[in-house]
Amino acid sequence: MKYFFFDIDGTLTDIHTGKLVPSGLDTLRKLEQNGHFTAICTGRAYYKTIKAAADAGIHNFVSNGGAALVIEDELIRNAPLDREKALEIIHEADALGYGILVSVDDSIRVFMRDRRFIDQVGERQEPTEYMYHPETSYDDLEKIYKVYVSIPQEKEDELTKKDILGHIRFVPEYLCYQHDKKDQGIRDMIDHLHGDIRDVVVFGDGENDMIMFKKEWTSIAMGNGYPPLLEMADYVTDAAEDDGIRNACLHFGWITE
Repeated sequence: MKYFFFDIDGTLTDIHTGKLVPSGLDTLRKLEQNGHFTAICTGRAYYKTIKAAADAGIHNFVSNGGAALVIEDELIRNAPLDREKALEIIHEADALGYGILVSVDDSIRVFMRDRRFIDQVGERQEPTEYMYHPETSYDDLEKIYKVYVSIPQEKEDELTKKDILGHIRFVPEYLCYQHDKKDQGIRDMIDHLHGDIRDVVVFGDGENDMIMFKKEWTSIAMGNGYPPLLEMADYVTDAAEDDGIRNACLHFGWITE
C-alpha cells in the first residue's frame, strides 16, 4: 500500500486553465481501487481546500501548509501560527509603516486596524471580507492563521524578523506569512494512519512544493514544474495536462492500462 499526496495547481489541474485533468482523476480512482491511499497536500487554507477536494472526489487532505489534517472528510486539526512570533512580525511591520492584514480564523475574513494595506497595494486578488476595527489592538487577537504585509520584495530586508515564520510571495505586491511545513503534515497524517513513511509518494510542480520533496519517500515532479524542484525529484513525469500523473503511476506499476 502506498500513500499518495498531490499538490493541486499544476499537478491535479492544468496550470493554464485551472481545470482538473481528467486522466489524473481517473488515475486517483484506479489507485484507490488498488488499495492505495490518496490525499491532497497544499498550502491552501482549509476552507479553500474543502471545495477542491470535493471537486476531485478526494476525502483526505493536508492543508494550511501542513497545519490542517482531514481524514475521511473529518477535520483532525487546524492549527494557527505561533502567536508570539506572528505578533513580532506584525509589530515590526507596523512600526515600519507597512499595511497589515491578519486572518484570525480559517475563512475569507481578514482583520485590519487601518487602511494602509489597501492604500499601499490595493485589495487582495481573491475573495476577501475586510473587518475594519481601529480600536482593536493586534495583541488582542487570540489566534492568527495568516499575516499579509504590504512590503515590496526589494525592501523585505527591512523586516529583521522576516524569517522567524514561514512566508511566501504569491504576488509582487505583498508578503504572506503562513505555515510552510507540508512535509510535517504528511508525517503527521502517516502517524494517524499507522503507515510507513517509506510508502509515501508525493506529486508536485511548484516552488512551494520543495518542502515536501524529502529523501524518506518518493518525490515525483510534473514536467511543467519549477526547475529546482525537477532537480530534487526522484522521477520527473510529463506535464499535468499531458497525463503526467497517469504516466508516472503506469511507469512505477501502481496502476495498469
